[in-house]
Amino acid sequence: MRHGKNERFVWACPSCRAGIQCRLVTGADPLLQRFLRAVQQSWADGTFVRLLVTRPADATESAPARRIVGRLIELRGRPHLSLTAREGTQDRTWNLALGEALEWLAGQLQVHRCGALLGTVHRDWQWQPTRNGPRLVTHRPAQTEIPPRVHDQPKASWLGPAARDWLHALGLVDARGRPRPSMISKYHQIERYMEIVSHQARACGWLRTELPSDARSSVVSPRPAEPPTTPLQIADLGCGKGYLTFALWHLLHRVARRPVRVLGIERRSELVQSAQRTAKDLGAEGLEFVCGEIFDCPLPNLDMLVALHACNTATDAALLRGIECQARLILVAPCCHQQVRPQLRAPPLWAPLLRHGLLAERFAEWITDGLRVLFLEWAGYEVKAIEFVSSEHTPKNLLLAAVRRHPPFTDPTRRDGILALKREFGIRHHALDPLLVPEQLAPGAHPRP
Repeated sequence: MRHGKNERFVWACPSCRAGIQCRLVTGADPLLQRFLRAVQQSWADGTFVRLLVTRPADATESAPARRIVGRLIELRGRPHLSLTAREGTQDRTWNLALGEALEWLAGQLQVHRCGALLGTVHRDWQWQPTRNGPRLVTHRPAQTEIPPRVHDQPKASWLGPAARDWLHALGLVDARGRPRPSMISKYHQIERYMEIVSHQARACGWLRTELPSDARSSVVSPRPAEPPTTPLQIADLGCGKGYLTFALWHLLHRVARRPVRVLGIERRSELVQSAQRTAKDLGAEGLEFVCGEIFDCPLPNLDMLVALHACNTATDAALLRGIECQARLILVAPCCHQQVRPQLRAPPLWAPLLRHGLLAERFAEWITDGLRVLFLEWAGYEVKAIEFVSSEHTPKNLLLAAVRRHPPFTDPTRRDGILALKREFGIRHHALDPLLVPEQLAPGAHPRP
């Protein structure tokens, strides 16, 4: 239906009958109109889950929000779209009536060339701007439950009331459970860590619950009909003060309700004594801290090995230990990279770039971690490279998550790929080279079938 000279129109759709002013710009791309109709329809029939809008990398606005998340809320008795944008280190939130929200979305997609993801309980719709024109694809829904429409709802977190005892004992929160101002960054790092571990634990079958969208809901796995009796064997190498070790124990023991033996290993005795004293005071069953080095500490056969921010080749030593100890899951967050950089030789095609010291240093980091991924795949692992913490806080923000999926050392193309990459860039020695000759690894390096 036309609206006079303003060249806008209203779609004759269920959204209009629901009282939604769904005005769109005349002449919009048919694919865009289809996407916006899907948004309207999800609002009207109650299947809307979330909206994600991403700015293009070349956006010119000052301090642009690269990621804007929208959720449906009830505000003063009427539906609104609540939008949250991360700008620098701050979150900015504003609410729009649905008619205004639709026009805002059309502008983001048409004028600013943003990408967008619409999540509904039936299917997800993805709007992808490309050089050859926009694409609209649909796929299975990532979430099939409708989130609550509560305004200003508390944020859901794995760090619920049940975690307050150890968070307070370690000085992360005050007596009321509020994060201490000086520990905010560490608190968010722990939240992100638990989010990553929860996904990997579900992939391994150790965790049967997901984080509820409502923070007031209980975050506890259903008790299995036949609880496992064999504890998960977990080692955290170079655990420091034990913040993330306690988080790991909390997630798998208290939330997943599994028997565990979590071993935090740290070479600084004063940190070990402090963490062990806290674990004892809290009665943390299955959690222990001991002195030791990554390279030679005695380890049992492991279900999971963790090594976060181990310097230089200590990360590679941890990877070797994890493979030798038959770990089902390995999590490492590399720190400094020093072994590959002096060996790096630029092939002719790369020479104009790698003659710059800073670029060569950055490239050495990438190729070091890339080789780690290839070595893990050669050892039978499926590997994901994940952003651990935001690059706003530290450039060392990569985490490698490896789940053992295949028999090790059986695909010669994996080995050939490692050798070809090393040869191309003149890398003669890498700390994971022992994996190229698996017969010489320590006994037990071949994972159980």
